[in-house]
Amino acid sequence: MKTTRPNELGKCLVRFFGNYLPIMRGLSQHSIRSYRDAIVLFLRFVSEHSGRRIEDLELEDFTAEYVKDFLSFLEEKRHNGIATRNARLAALHTLARFLAADYPDHLAELQRILGIPFKRGARCAPIEYFEPVEVKALLDQIDCTSDLGRRDYALFALMFNTGARVQEILDLRPCDVRTEPPHQVRFNGKGRKVRLCPIWPHTAKLLEELARRSMHADGNEAPLFLNRHGAQLTRFGVRYLLNKYVVNAAKTVNTLAEKRLHPHSLRHTTAIALLKAGVDFATISQWLGHASLNTTMVYARADLDLKREALAHVFPDVLPTPAAGHLAIPEQDLVGWLRRL
Repeated sequence: MKTTRPNELGKCLVRFFGNYLPIMRGLSQHSIRSYRDAIVLFLRFVSEHSGRRIEDLELEDFTAEYVKDFLSFLEEKRHNGIATRNARLAALHTLARFLAADYPDHLAELQRILGIPFKRGARCAPIEYFEPVEVKALLDQIDCTSDLGRRDYALFALMFNTGARVQEILDLRPCDVRTEPPHQVRFNGKGRKVRLCPIWPHTAKLLEELARRSMHADGNEAPLFLNRHGAQLTRFGVRYLLNKYVVNAAKTVNTLAEKRLHPHSLRHTTAIALLKAGVDFATISQWLGHASLNTTMVYARADLDLKREALAHVFPDVLPTPAAGHLAIPEQDLVGWLRRL
């Protein structure tokens, strides 16, 4: 039986995924899987258009022209958004930089790949989050008389409490939860950054009961949130559960049916709640585990109530109610009013 020996491209990819990304760059498994998905898609695209098997592709097939055609394919055929297109390109840029150090004879083509720009798109859609009445309606749909219902209630209560990313929640183990004062949880976030987040006593009690029910051979090192088969709950499982409860809650709170809500919306909800409570941006940034304060600032543009409040404070008497029959003029002089703007 004929066997295929690894060529240069194959050897490079083994080093890229086996050593460079996890060891030299220190990326998490989730980030590495994202890079893998992008490069597998690209290899399949090149294979289809070159008429050769993926295992027969060479370094010479990693060209700027193929990359440009691939990006067009993502948008036109797969209907990917600009953010997804740019994420795929970022993975290919990283691979090109990795190859440039070891293959100077390919440097000119690799530089052309690195010169392919990210696409700027329209501003993101408004952030969708839960209002307090919607949070209550969602939690009220959960049947806490069953073990799975109590798990779901603890899951969403913790997500609302901490604003953590879904995967951070799912990676929690009993040893990461402090159920005695001061109540807190320890998250392993993006870039392997560890942070502590305070939780309410009620949330701590829910997690303590959940850990007691789900405890098995692995003890404190086992995942805290398990599915009905005893395996770790997945992000797809969380999305399914959220959609189920949102659909039911929308029957009592109509506004839920008008929103496109997903698990990350719970994180947005916590951020907006902290902002409304007067918590400063630096604290919110640390609370949510943001790499940059600029990421947190997006919430300043998200909440309409805050905008109304700001309007009332900054322009309280600019346009007083006009008297019948004519438009009232502000008493202060025009130049002074303009300067105060």
